[in-house]
Amino acid sequence: MASMKQADLARVIDFLQENKSREGEVSLTDVMHLAEVMSGSMHDFLSAVQPAVTEELRAIAKEISRMKEEISNLRANDMTGNKIPDAGRELDAIVEATEEATNTIMEAAEDIMGADTSDPDAYQELVSNKMISIFEACTFQDITGQRISKVVETLRYIDERVTSFIAHLRIPEDLDAAAEETDEDRRKRELILHGPQHTGEGVSQDDIDALLGGVQADIDKLFD
Repeated sequence: MASMKQADLARVIDFLQENKSREGEVSLTDVMHLAEVMSGSMHDFLSAVQPAVTEELRAIAKEISRMKEEISNLRANDMTGNKIPDAGRELDAIVEATEEATNTIMEAAEDIMGADTSDPDAYQELVSNKMISIFEACTFQDITGQRISKVVETLRYIDERVTSFIAHLRIPEDLDAAAEETDEDRRKRELILHGPQHTGEGVSQDDIDALLGGVQADIDKLFD
């Protein structure tokens, strides 16, 4: 009966010694590497036992190789090291640009509203200058749109890679673990804090009017 090849046995020993030096911290790649080594080294042994088992072993080895390729295509290091941080910086820049533009527009509007109108020429000049400032501030949306496009592209890239990876894993739909509700999630659910809704979603004004019914007139009287 054939036995494990000396070279394959040495590879297994090297793996175990390396794992021991890392105090048992084994990654998925390490496990797949060990399985690949073991499946290859046991080929001759199982060939002498049963050809059918050998075919199963070949299928397992092929599946391991395919999964290694899928993990490589996932490019997880690129996601966590480049794409996700870049998307975060783009979002920070969007918030900063939006805040700056909003402040400029509000300050210009306040200056116009509080300006002295006794001198028509001076007032007209002030309004013209402030309107130019408002128009210039509004140009932020062009750059913001470009930044948002980059973020959407990153999200689409991640979605495609993860979806492909999950599809090749052939994970059953009912295998997902139940999501644990956090305190923040529970607060949002209980207080109905869903944030801005998309068109056609959420509660419409017609729904509110129907809910209030005949009491709307009484409410309006409070503000008369």
